[in-house]
Amino acid sequence: MIALSALALLILLVVPIWRIDLKAPQYPEGLFMQIHADHFSGDVEKINGLNHYIGMAHIKDEMFPEFAFLPKVIMALAALGIVAAVWGKRVLLFLGLATLTLFGAWALYDMYKWGYSYGHELDPRAAIKVEGMAYQPPLIGHKQLLNFDAWSTPDVGGWILFGVMGLLAGVYFLEIRDMRRIARARRTMK
Repeated sequence: MIALSALALLILLVVPIWRIDLKAPQYPEGLFMQIHADHFSGDVEKINGLNHYIGMAHIKDEMFPEFAFLPKVIMALAALGIVAAVWGKRVLLFLGLATLTLFGAWALYDMYKWGYSYGHELDPRAAIKVEGMAYQPPLIGHKQLLNFDAWSTPDVGGWILFGVMGLLAGVYFLEIRDMRRIARARRTMK
């Protein structure tokens, strides 16, 4: 299960990890942007065209230094998982789970931080200004931004990441349960 989880992390290199959907009366079919480990895809140029009017920065891959090292981090996490599976030590399973959890927390924080500055640091020369309005996209879930409904959700890679974390947590707790059962059996035998 640990090796399978480690190999599943490699899928994050080829599928989108996160998704932002926008819907408004003038876009009934909606717009979307997918965030991969090393680039954006989807209706990024259309979103940039709309965001220009309210003074938001132009979204481009180069604005994210994370795209340069994120694939390497994912590969390193997968390699550590394979080592933990081959070596078979509980401590490596725990360290892998802790590292993956910290990685997920860092990624969410980094996304929040980016969204905050992206939605608050607006060009003062923008064509449309709404006093007191910030355009920070939601980190997770739904938010109304002027006449747009915005949703931010995990995409295929995000669900795989959460699944890997859940699977590793399950394996870890099963290992702890077995360790306690063996300890009780030893005490009973004495």
